[in-house]
Amino acid sequence: MKLYSVNLGTFKLDGGAMFGVVPKSIWQRTNPSDENNLCNWALRLLLIEDGDRLILVDTGMGHKQSEKFFGYYYRGGHHDIDRALAEHGFHRDDITDVFLTHMHFDHVGGSVMMEGDKLVPTFKNAKYWSNKHHWDWAENPNPREKASFLQENFAPLKAADQVSFVDIPRDTGLYETPDLPFKIYVVNGHTEAQMLPFIETGGEKILYTADLLASVGHLPLPYVMGYDVRPLQTMAEKAPILEHCVKDNIKLFFEHDAQNEMCSVKMTEKGVRLDQILQLNDLF
Repeated sequence: MKLYSVNLGTFKLDGGAMFGVVPKSIWQRTNPSDENNLCNWALRLLLIEDGDRLILVDTGMGHKQSEKFFGYYYRGGHHDIDRALAEHGFHRDDITDVFLTHMHFDHVGGSVMMEGDKLVPTFKNAKYWSNKHHWDWAENPNPREKASFLQENFAPLKAADQVSFVDIPRDTGLYETPDLPFKIYVVNGHTEAQMLPFIETGGEKILYTADLLASVGHLPLPYVMGYDVRPLQTMAEKAPILEHCVKDNIKLFFEHDAQNEMCSVKMTEKGVRLDQILQLNDLF
């Protein structure tokens, strides 16, 4: 198995929304904001090459929305999936599987593109993996998340018959599936049945944190996003997962940390905290 970091630039979100009840005087130490209180966040995907399978974890925002829509997010860098894959010698038609941690627009937007006047799957040869619990949640969104679940980002996948569901329970926990070459942590605090890939290869263990942990700055338990539908559950989920990472030397791979690609963690008198900042290339 080979792993590649796929970088699709940055975008901005309100720092207060990203840290919930934590005061700006504290969170800005790790995540400085601009004059509008906006912080930079990465769109960092993970590409997994395993035998004849090429699995992309999440797809970024994509390009099909309007300039007005993207204007709210002050995107930086390039957001071209073709260019990002080409940096590793691949083409989007090489992708055999797309694993969707969840279907908020910044994770699934790149799954679908405009072709002429039609919306079509970006990765025409891929199975798109979700789970039934989360798919139903996204198709019937609550008012709090409705603006994040844009139907045009995933309805065309179902219409093209390219969606497959991982058969896992909704309950928080670590699960194996015969469908994919990694285990899956299911967490329910940020949204219903979010899935985090847990990868073991080359003597290393790596957890793709998606929106359970947006950045190094979110390691302390109370540092929870205001976007989470169940913030107390997020705290309850973070604690045992982070303890597992300390115990088994599991590295964290961040989808959204604009400064830090990966880190290791250690136990301190204040709880689990940063140990070392890492790069994927440092491990293999």
